Amino acid sequence: MHHIMFDIDGTLVQSCDFDEHCYIAAIKEVTGHTLNGDWSTYPQVTDSGVLLHFLQQIGLQDKFTEIHQQVKTLFTEKIADHLQQTPLTEVPGAATFINYLRDQQQVRLSLATGGWNETARLKLAAAGIDITGIPLASSNDHYARTEIMQLALQQACENRTPSSLSYFGDGEWDRRACSELNFNFILVGNRTCHHQQISDFSDLQQALTFLPL
Repeated sequence: MHHIMFDIDGTLVQSCDFDEHCYIAAIKEVTGHTLNGDWSTYPQVTDSGVLLHFLQQIGLQDKFTEIHQQVKTLFTEKIADHLQQTPLTEVPGAATFINYLRDQQQVRLSLATGGWNETARLKLAAAGIDITGIPLASSNDHYARTEIMQLALQQACENRTPSSLSYFGDGEWDRRACSELNFNFILVGNRTCHHQQISDFSDLQQALTFLPL
């Protein structure tokens, strides 16, 4: 059995720009403070992780639970409003690739996103990517990306040990997490550098090249 995990934003759906805008705006409205959008400055690049670090910086960490819920709710509303007005597209070939892997008996799939569950599902649905039956772990479950990934793995494979672990992602934080967990990392796009890289999923055979199937 082979386990293949996917990030969502920038990997399966083309959502990074408006997602970041809505996130920063939601935090500003709730806290009155402007978030630094340079994600490389945060130890955990997840919706919960960035918010936690930011609140520690401005001295509001004691109100994390309350502010976390307020920001998540407002952010979800902003994403929903954006999707009603602006079509969201998949990363080319993403839905077809997911459906192809679903049909492979030796493969188990999962999704591990640094975003929140509610917005992740909104964006996937808007882009026409069906994830029925595929486990999804998110920033709702933990603030640390490696913990989110391990939870997705547990949900997908239960008590079975996969013969290989692969992850498609688009960020430097994805690459680092895969290195820490010893996952086979395949970079989607060019937001960072890696020796295993695809532009998108439009060439099925190229995407399969880096998987030990």
